[in-house]
Order: sequence, then C-alpha cells, then structure tokens
Amino acid sequence: MSRISATRSPPGAGVTGLTGDDVAPRFVTGQDGDVDFAFVSGNPALDLAGTVGSRRDEPIDALAAPADLERWVAECAELPERVTADFATFEFALSLREALYRLALDRVLDRPFDPGCLQIVNGAAAAPLPSIKLSDAGLHMSGDLRAVLAHIARSGIAVLGDPHACLKECGRNDCTRIYLDRSRGARRTWCGMDECGNRVKAAAYRARRRAKA
Repeated sequence: MSRISATRSPPGAGVTGLTGDDVAPRFVTGQDGDVDFAFVSGNPALDLAGTVGSRRDEPIDALAAPADLERWVAECAELPERVTADFATFEFALSLREALYRLALDRVLDRPFDPGCLQIVNGAAAAPLPSIKLSDAGLHMSGDLRAVLAHIARSGIAVLGDPHACLKECGRNDCTRIYLDRSRGARRTWCGMDECGNRVKAAAYRARRRAKA
C-alpha cells in the first residue's frame, strides 16, 4: 500500500490508542488502485475497523474513496457481492468504522463504552438488514450499502456484547488491528501470520543473527 501526501480528517478523530494518546487526527490515504484488504479479525465489524492501519504511528486509510468501500464489501465473504456507495453513505460508513474501533478498544482496555460511539453503532444497527436466500449454491445476501452497514453494526454489537468473546490487539508493535481470538486457550498473538506474525519472527531472527555476529 502506497502512502500519498493527501490527508483528510476522519470521523473518528480523537479516538485514543492503547498508550492513552490520541490517534492522529488525520489519516494518510494509501490508495494506488491495487490495495489488498485483510480479513483476519474474525468479525466483519472488526475487519472494517482494521481498514486503518498503524493508528498510533502513521495511520494509513485503505478506504480513500467510495469505490474502495464497494470493493471491500465485495471481498468480504459475509457481505453482498456488490453495493454502490454514494459519498454521503461512504462518510457514514467511515463514522461507523471509527465508532466500532473505539468501542472495540474500550472493550480491550476494559473501560466503559464511549456514549457517542454507542449512539452511532446502535443507530446504524436499527436500519433494515440485507435479505438472504438459501439455494444449492449456498447463502446469497443482497441489499444496499445502508443495509450492509446495519449488518456490520449488528455483528459488532454481537461480539462486543458477548462477555465470553476474547478481543485482543495484535502483538506487532506497529499494528493496531483488534481481532477476535477463538484459539484454544486464547493463545493467539497476531492478527494474522502472513501480515504480522511472520514479520515479527523474521525481525527476531535477524536480531539474533546480528547479536551472534
């Protein structure tokens, strides 16, 4: 993902990270037309929150335009194959994303949920849901973007309201993705091995080599 100089103010400015510092109030957009999205958080709401990377360092937003959100929805296995995002709904989706991230962080830090973020998520969840149909080909979901966002909000509410759900922040220092740990004994450390686990292990290996040298 490339970094470009253009920046924009996100709806979630002022969300605090694990260090207690505010997240940078503007995100660097990282869109070059060929961004790969990661769906490793175990929940579509957490995956949506994860479309901003390195929130405490140099936040990079993978959703730079409505077309990016359309592609993200199409690539998410739990959502309809195609939606259209106008600018107003795109901005609302970003507001929902930042509210979901803040609430997930509140859960990780074991602190009260932010009231304003609760209002955004609960409001989004109250909208009509996508329709579903079952066939020999499997489950088919259809609906507009507002319905998709309602489904995402409800998915977020379900996991954030589950007292037995184990939410963690990725163990790689530069990664701020929050994920649902369903591993046995809740021993999972990274949001994903390809994106973070292997990078940490490779860095540790290089450090050991340097120390021996």
